[in-house]
Amino acid sequence: MLEDINGILNSGDVPNLYNTEDLDAITTVCKPECVKKRIPATKLNIFSQFLLRVKANIHVVICMSPLGDAFRNRLRKFPSLVNCCTIDWFQEWPDDALQSVAARFLASSNLGLSEAVDKSLITYFQFIHQSIEQKSIEFLQKMRRHFYVTPTSYLELLSTYNKVLTAKRQEVGTLRDRLSIGVDKLVTTEKQVNELKATLIEMEPKLIQTQKDVDEMIIQISKDKISAAETKAIVLVEEASASKKAADTKAIADDAQRDLDEALPALAEAVQCLKDLKKADIDEVKSLGRPPVNVVRTLTACCIMFDIKPDLVNDPDNPGKKVKDYFKAAQKNLLANANKLLDDMSNYDKDNIPGHIITQIEPFYNDPNFTPEIIEKASKACKAMCMWARAMYKYHQVTLVVEPKKKQLAEAQESLDETMIILKRAQNTLKAAEDQIAQLEASFKEANDKKEQLVFDVEQCRARLDRAVKLMGGLGGERTRWTKTCADLTLSYDNLVGDSLISAGTIAYLGVFTPAFRQEVVAMWQEKLVELNIPHSAGCNLRNTLADPVAIRQWTICGLPQDSNSVENGIIMSKGRRYPLLIDPQGQANRYIKNMGKDSSMCPNDIDVIKLSDKNFLRTLENGVRFGRWVLLENIGESLDAALEPLLLQQKFKQGGTEMIKIGDSTIPWNDSFRFFMTTKLTNPHYAPEVCVKVSLINFAITFVGLEDQLLGVVVVEEMPEMEEKKNTLVISNARMRKELQDLEDTILFMLSNSTGNILDDHKLIETLATSKVKSQEISAKVQEAEITEKQIDESRNKYRPVAFRGSILYFCIADLGNIDPMYQYSLQWFRSLFIQAIRQAPTSDDIEVRIQNLNDFFTYYVYTNICRSLFERHKLLFSFLLTIRILQGSDLIDSGEWMFLISGKCLSSVDVPNPAPDWIDNRMWSEIKALSSLEKFDGLAESVARDVTSWKDIYDCLDPHTAQLPGQWDTSLNSFQKLCVLRCWRADKVPDGVLNYVIEQLGTKFVEPPPFDLLSCFKDSNTLSPLVFVLSKGSDPTKAFSEFAVKQKMDRKVRMLSLGQGQGPKAVKMIEEATQKGNWVLLQNCHLYISWLQELERICENLTGDSVHKDFRLWLTSMPCKEFPSSVLQSSVKMTNEPPKGLKANLRNAYYKLNNDLLNVTNKPFAYKKLLFGLSFFHAVVQERRLFGPMGWNIPYEFNDTDLDISKGQLGLFLDQYDEVPWKVLNFLTSYINYGGRVTDYIDLRTIDVIMKSFYNPSLLTPGYRFDKEGVFYSIDFDEENPHASYLAYIESLPLVASPGVFGMHENALIASANAETFNMFDICLSLQASDGGGGAGAGAREKFIEVTATSIFKNIQKAGQFDIEGVSLLYPVVYEESMNTVLLQECIRYNKLIEAMELTLPELLKALKGLVVMSNELEAIGNSIAINQVPGGWASVAYPSMKPLSAWVADLMDRLKFIQNWIDTGVPPVFWISGFYFPQAFLTGSLQNFARKYQYPIDTVNFNFILRTEDWTKLKTRPEDGVYIRGLFLEGARWDAAEGSISDSLPKQLYTELPVIHLSPQQHRPEVTANVYRCPVYKILSRRGTLSTTGHSTNFIMWIEVPSLRTNIINNEGKSDQEEWIRAGVAAFSSLMY
Repeated sequence: MLEDINGILNSGDVPNLYNTEDLDAITTVCKPECVKKRIPATKLNIFSQFLLRVKANIHVVICMSPLGDAFRNRLRKFPSLVNCCTIDWFQEWPDDALQSVAARFLASSNLGLSEAVDKSLITYFQFIHQSIEQKSIEFLQKMRRHFYVTPTSYLELLSTYNKVLTAKRQEVGTLRDRLSIGVDKLVTTEKQVNELKATLIEMEPKLIQTQKDVDEMIIQISKDKISAAETKAIVLVEEASASKKAADTKAIADDAQRDLDEALPALAEAVQCLKDLKKADIDEVKSLGRPPVNVVRTLTACCIMFDIKPDLVNDPDNPGKKVKDYFKAAQKNLLANANKLLDDMSNYDKDNIPGHIITQIEPFYNDPNFTPEIIEKASKACKAMCMWARAMYKYHQVTLVVEPKKKQLAEAQESLDETMIILKRAQNTLKAAEDQIAQLEASFKEANDKKEQLVFDVEQCRARLDRAVKLMGGLGGERTRWTKTCADLTLSYDNLVGDSLISAGTIAYLGVFTPAFRQEVVAMWQEKLVELNIPHSAGCNLRNTLADPVAIRQWTICGLPQDSNSVENGIIMSKGRRYPLLIDPQGQANRYIKNMGKDSSMCPNDIDVIKLSDKNFLRTLENGVRFGRWVLLENIGESLDAALEPLLLQQKFKQGGTEMIKIGDSTIPWNDSFRFFMTTKLTNPHYAPEVCVKVSLINFAITFVGLEDQLLGVVVVEEMPEMEEKKNTLVISNARMRKELQDLEDTILFMLSNSTGNILDDHKLIETLATSKVKSQEISAKVQEAEITEKQIDESRNKYRPVAFRGSILYFCIADLGNIDPMYQYSLQWFRSLFIQAIRQAPTSDDIEVRIQNLNDFFTYYVYTNICRSLFERHKLLFSFLLTIRILQGSDLIDSGEWMFLISGKCLSSVDVPNPAPDWIDNRMWSEIKALSSLEKFDGLAESVARDVTSWKDIYDCLDPHTAQLPGQWDTSLNSFQKLCVLRCWRADKVPDGVLNYVIEQLGTKFVEPPPFDLLSCFKDSNTLSPLVFVLSKGSDPTKAFSEFAVKQKMDRKVRMLSLGQGQGPKAVKMIEEATQKGNWVLLQNCHLYISWLQELERICENLTGDSVHKDFRLWLTSMPCKEFPSSVLQSSVKMTNEPPKGLKANLRNAYYKLNNDLLNVTNKPFAYKKLLFGLSFFHAVVQERRLFGPMGWNIPYEFNDTDLDISKGQLGLFLDQYDEVPWKVLNFLTSYINYGGRVTDYIDLRTIDVIMKSFYNPSLLTPGYRFDKEGVFYSIDFDEENPHASYLAYIESLPLVASPGVFGMHENALIASANAETFNMFDICLSLQASDGGGGAGAGAREKFIEVTATSIFKNIQKAGQFDIEGVSLLYPVVYEESMNTVLLQECIRYNKLIEAMELTLPELLKALKGLVVMSNELEAIGNSIAINQVPGGWASVAYPSMKPLSAWVADLMDRLKFIQNWIDTGVPPVFWISGFYFPQAFLTGSLQNFARKYQYPIDTVNFNFILRTEDWTKLKTRPEDGVYIRGLFLEGARWDAAEGSISDSLPKQLYTELPVIHLSPQQHRPEVTANVYRCPVYKILSRRGTLSTTGHSTNFIMWIEVPSLRTNIINNEGKSDQEEWIRAGVAAFSSLMY
């Protein structure tokens, strides 16, 4: 794409973009432009006009992240991005931009806040964003973790705040309103109770009086009724005759009406049902393919009623016979037109139904299955038809009976009319009597009603009182709590403004931070809330504001760790808008999400798990979005697939009223149930800003507390399984009961808030409330009981917490090992299984304290043994030491300041005491003593040394200073660890021995005795799914041990081996697939050579499952340490190291272990062969073990191996057979120059190996008792002729385990140098494992403070020195023919100026970044990290001279160098040159030769130096020599200058480096070669010796050869020059710069 953009920016065109139709359109439009401009309308000119249009109108805006190398590489590849663009760097938003965006957000959100609060919120939003910007820098400095804050993050903060505040307001407001209503109802009820009691007291006397009045009235009415009854009796006698006739007439009428009343309701109901019947119902019946029996029965009745003939169809039960099919007839005739059918039924002539229809319909009417209720089950429409048919039949039957009665009624009515005249007169008389009675009864009724109402009111009052008592008894206790809760919620509602700020900030920004950083940031935010007077709850945080206890319980059941950090992570996952990307190196988040996905209450549609490496991962994502499934994307790296971007940004759009989203090339309907999770196993991923803003980064790395809780659960399951099961059951039941409690309270509040009218009259509500309350009380009691039980269980569980605590310490200790070597990676699952095995195997005891101690001791050693087998030898003591320190730190037994001093040699401050004995206390020692004296426990140490130098000198000279007693009170006042700090100062070479003793003292001897390599135990720990990985070191080859083991396991015929390399991938895949089915072993060798295939290996290992793999299958891998090796494979594998033997004795044993008597007698000169073979084997051991001494042994550490020995052995036998005499020269040349020398690339090492070889291949070797060392410990034995092999093995076994340096030709001091290197390497590793706290233990800011103080000091020194005035120097020292030193001076000034400029540019920026004034860039971060650990920053070192000094010594050395150059400028050419002060000393040497050659007009290539060592001190030499130069500042390693003898001599004990005297480099033409008594000594810049050839043609390290006088034995070296063997073997060299 950038190629096309590059073309557009350059020319406005993209090659081959337009097709023929496009070109025709361009020609049509642009041809007139050519005509207008009078340009020939050629194709080229027309297209040029088009391009002019494009250039005039096109606008290209390109946005790129400047992070990393991509931006720089793009600019290099596509220069038009710079040349044709206006580059605008978008920096962080300024204050006014942040405030403006926040103000606009608040204005559009309608949050109902006051103006004052709005202003505070605007300021607070800005503060949150900028505080995270600063904390991200601090996070990078302390934890070395990257996180980027962008304006997009700020917008996310604002939207999250709106979402959180709105949701919480609704939640709190609803609950508050419900509680308020509930409280109001209870208050109202309480008031009503009092009113009812008063009313009841008032009504009872009235009721008594009213009852008395009613009784009196009853007596009066009784008297009046007797009188009226007498009158009525007379009237009744007269009325009796008329009444009897009327009664007879009425009986006839009633009888007829009764018959009609029986039929008419059914008819009316049928008519009404027909009205309700719809056409669709009838059509539904019509459409039935196989109608139910009752439908057929109904339609048959209807066909009969409408006299429709049935269809005759074949009887399926009786072939050949026909049966009537009324359904088809009904479909054709009745149901064909639903509306007509309805009309026909409504208008049916019910008064004239034919008799044959009645006859046919009668069985249906009498059929018990032909009733509306039964028919309705089959069809609603048929029910109406059934009712109609029955009504028609019944109407017909009634009509037949009623007609005669009507005639009789007419006759009786006529007679009745006559009688009624008589009756009327009687009634008038009776009415007068009845009116009198009615008046009396009305009076009685009024009085009686009054009495009844009073009785009712009293009863109602009493009932309400009873219900009120029930209500108050049930909920009265809640009133206080609800009232308080309601008040709290009212306050909380107001405080949500501030509480939601903290929660929104946490969700938007803090997911990636560690717990300590989160707490710091939240505390800072809380202080700002107080400062800005924003309403908030005290101690508000994410958990207090947004946590749902019931949901959290459910999460923990699914596997979410219970520590607060993990709970916060769960809340961020559930409340955040962006999809979470979980940093999950231990896989606990992965398991938690998978468990949630299996819970249908949380994930109704199941979960899919995918990886970016899956071929169809996009299809799975599409299905997840479409069907509302959860999708978990595992094992992502530091970049995301571009196809995920629309999903991550949630770019949904409406299409046809449906929400859609585009994934890849597909447009997918959106399902709101879809959720997306991403996890990475990377421990410290570096995600670019564009990734950080698209996802919600959440740090799910396990915390110490979280792991401790998990391990506590494991140990309790193993020790008290019933208790742990009970605990888990209680957790689940508590979660369920608490949810029920919450639901019941919600129900009660809902019913109270939604009740209408007088609550005391709602019987159902009162009963429901009472029942709910009783149930709630029961559950509350159970919850309380369960909590008490759970607390008791927790108390019992916590007895085992020390075991979990120790386990957590051990895990985090081994987790750090991955920073030492990329192959040292161990999964949490592996650690848990190890923990379980240790619990089961540890010694048992009934005493829990003893058992806990047993568990801790056993598990600690179990971890040690299992980890040791995967560690290189050089790291095993370090691991023991780290294990010890971590355990003691867990018990607060190690002071952080003392620990930082031990591993770094520095503290925040230092005392100012002069060095009392600079002749033996070097600068490093004294500076560390002064720093150590600033710590509390070491107060006065430096003064004590100054007062008693002799006693401390004894410690310095002691053979075993690590066990010696310290002078004065220091031996008793300091503990063992503190004595290690003192040992570091005095004798760093003995620190490894001191560390070993310290580990033994704290943990025991077994922690410094690693278990031997045992392939069988490793194999037993493996399974079909866990590979076995041989971690290789140079020179090791486990193939033989593997093959022998395969034979022992009877698997040798099922072993398949393959050495990986380019193109071997498909073979390896096929081999593994076959082996998984057949149960073979597969050995893939040298995985580090095929890095590109390792991802495929990871995929294969992840896809292996126990069910699909043969039980005998094993995957064996070998690899050198390789950071690209898949972490998942390493973490799940059994790792082993099998290093070549260490030590002379082990090497010799290894060489002779493979031999026998026959192999020692293979030539025609068996005596010479055996002697020379032993010499060759000894030589092989020596050249390998010289690596122990670092650069003194070999400038470059060569990896000689057994192949070199085997080839040389074969040549030895061959040439002994071919020559009559032993061909010493041939054997020496072939062995030292060809076989072994073929690996040697440094010509000084070639001289060394040649000399060493000659000491083993020489005629003296054949003489009896030839010694290989001065002490005579190692010599050529007189072997037993009968059994030479046994003789050699016996001699080898008698040799010391550790050879003295003398056998290598080294001085005893060489061991000190080697031990020093081991010490400082160990401490450098320890220092690299420290995530923060740069030293001194002065709190979290100690590291930053130290960096700031150091940087300020360096900057002041640099400012004081300043850059050299190049122009001024060139004027003072112009380039002239006679004085080449002027050019040398000018070049030195230019070189130093580059370094000073780099420091002047970066140091002020670093100081600003530390104060938060500028962004901490990667370069500044690297400088700060280097300053923190006292190392020279890489940015400075790249433009500086070579140096191995720590930063403090490097700065002092730089100041001395600048002072030397400045003095030269100020006072002229110095009489004695400090060669250490030259940036490029080779130019100085060339310049001095050039001066001599030009002075005497000699060709410079004929001139060489004479080396004259002067006896004067350099300060006494005031004038320059006539010819040549005086130099000083060279130091010898491996020897010393003996001024008395005028020769180099053996070093004094513990004197590693000695200064050479002033050397007069005196040029001479055609200088003759010195033939004796000189040692050709190489001169280097720094102690590492090795260098590379630079562009100047000179080595970056080697300076020159000097000839130093020596009185030892002379030899002729490999170049044919006089030299001295002793100093060559001792590795003697001179240096212009040391390490301090």
